[in-house]
Order: sequence, then structure tokens, then C-alpha cells
Amino acid sequence: MRAALNEGLEGMVGECGGGLACATCHCYVEEDWADRLPAPAQTELDMLECTASERRPSSRLGCQIIVSDALDGLVVHLPAAQY
Repeated sequence: MRAALNEGLEGMVGECGGGLACATCHCYVEEDWADRLPAPAQTELDMLECTASERRPSSRLGCQIIVSDALDGLVVHLPAAQY
């Protein structure tokens, strides 16, 4: 989420600044990458119930994806709306 905001990526809002309180950094992780991410915590799952766009099995909150060398090449897609 922070990288997307820093680069001005259209469609990423991150209204709460990564505080896990708004779900405006909702994204869809490519299926090939879903199993490479740590499982979402219950608080993330709870916030994913509040997304403005359709929740999918690959839905995650961008603020909870910690970028590392292990995620080099990660592909995510943004939903049509965050509000």
C-alpha cells in the first residue's frame, strides 16, 4: 500500500494510512502469489468484509502485504472502487 501511494498509483486510497481500519487498500492478489503470502490475520479478514468492491478469495488489504525480496514480481490488481 505504501509503495502504491508513494508512486501515486491510481485506485489505491489507503485512507487510514495502514492502520487496518478502512479497507481502502483492497486488492486482488494473483492466484499464483496467494499461497506465498502469510495468511491474513482475523482483523484483516474482518476488514475485508467492509470492501466497496466484490470480495474474492484472493482479496487482501495492501497495507498488510509487507514488501520483501521474496515478493519480487508480486502481481496485484485493484478493484474498480475503494469507496
